[in-house]
Amino acid sequence: MAHIHDLTALEQAEAVRARELSPVEITKHYLERAERLDAEVGAFVTLTADRALEEARRAEALALESTDLPPLLGVPIPIKDLNLVKDVPIMFGSSTYEGFVAPVDDSVVERLREAGTIMLGKTATPEFGLPCYTETDVSVPSRTPWDLTRSAGGSSGGAAAAVAAGLAPAAQGSDGAGSIRIPASVCGLFGIKPTRGRISFAPVIPDLAGLSTNGPLARTVADAAALLEVMAHNQPGDLYVAPPSPVGFVEAVTREPGRLKIGRFADPVVPGAEVHPDVLAAYEKASALLASLGHEVVDMPPPFDASILGEFERLWFCFACMHPVDPSMESRLRPLTRWLRERGFATPAPAFLQAQATLQTATRFAFLVMNEYDAVLTPTVTQPPVPIGWFEDVEDPEETFHRMERFAPFAAPYNISGQPAVNLPLHWNEEGLPIGVMLAGRFGDEATLISLSAQVEAAVGGFWGERRPAIW
Repeated sequence: MAHIHDLTALEQAEAVRARELSPVEITKHYLERAERLDAEVGAFVTLTADRALEEARRAEALALESTDLPPLLGVPIPIKDLNLVKDVPIMFGSSTYEGFVAPVDDSVVERLREAGTIMLGKTATPEFGLPCYTETDVSVPSRTPWDLTRSAGGSSGGAAAAVAAGLAPAAQGSDGAGSIRIPASVCGLFGIKPTRGRISFAPVIPDLAGLSTNGPLARTVADAAALLEVMAHNQPGDLYVAPPSPVGFVEAVTREPGRLKIGRFADPVVPGAEVHPDVLAAYEKASALLASLGHEVVDMPPPFDASILGEFERLWFCFACMHPVDPSMESRLRPLTRWLRERGFATPAPAFLQAQATLQTATRFAFLVMNEYDAVLTPTVTQPPVPIGWFEDVEDPEETFHRMERFAPFAAPYNISGQPAVNLPLHWNEEGLPIGVMLAGRFGDEATLISLSAQVEAAVGGFWGERRPAIW
């Protein structure tokens, strides 16, 4: 039989139901791999081995006693260290939170637990989830398993590294400006940023501008859809609620998408951003593949332009201030975080509100363009995976910030609009580095993106061509 980590999350769940594998056996397998390999990969900031084994023993007892089992019973799913898990330390990627223990569960954590998943630990994230790379003062850098000298991206960098290295079958992540899709691209994974309001951030984390959402990272479309199905929920007090999906996300995997009209563009909204030839090759390859599947693929004008950039920056500066930090600990913040917070605290409330209003107006006009299409194809990022330290190998934090903008200009507009978007791991360059492409869908229509992604996955072969990094 295959190694346990060769199996998909759904295959593991089926093996538990059939009593071919036990949750304890699966959990021990992943814990052993994490303990042996994670120093190289940098996926976890905290491993919760004792807790995971206790959860696995309870899952095993349930599997032996009952036939009415949760859908993902016994499947290990780590939680990003921006999300609260009661009684487990959480640092938000910052040494200023060292020693802090979460007092409650995030509601998405409760949903994953109710679905039967086992929490292996907390995956690494950059300080307060602000950068698009995962290099912190509290854990080793998160590296793409395809080249351990290069970044796994961020802010769900640890989650992506864990899945791509076979340290977890799938993972929970979150995305406020590309933080699921960016690491999915550089780690060769399928990742879904759901529609705004699809997954609650209750009970503590606010959803003020609706930029950020939880979502899944996985090796297969079916695994990601199954995770999204159990993660999707709302709680009293949510500011945003997504429209009901007309089709279940798991059902959408096996549904034919029909012939779709797909718009495409590869012009970044950030001045000075240049799209690498390997990224353009991935984009053209994806366009040709979609056309070969019978879809109408046409060039379209970019729905947003550079006029949104300053307003989005203003929001990002302000949201950098959301995490309270003891003044005596502020010197421990990383330079980029300090730079962002200085600008956030200097932004007047009317300027923040004006920025949000301007972005909403821009979104209304963008929908007039995008609603002509069933999906929109772009690159996910502008470059192949970059070396560890590349973003900070500059003179000051301002240039780090602008490097981030030029690296990932395609993702954030869909956080502004609230649309669902996915990364497809379709291309590897001559160096063996993964380069993803992004598909965005109509607001509330994750189902079409999932159906289309499953069709593409089937066309290129299971597990996106059966590729594995050497560390596998």
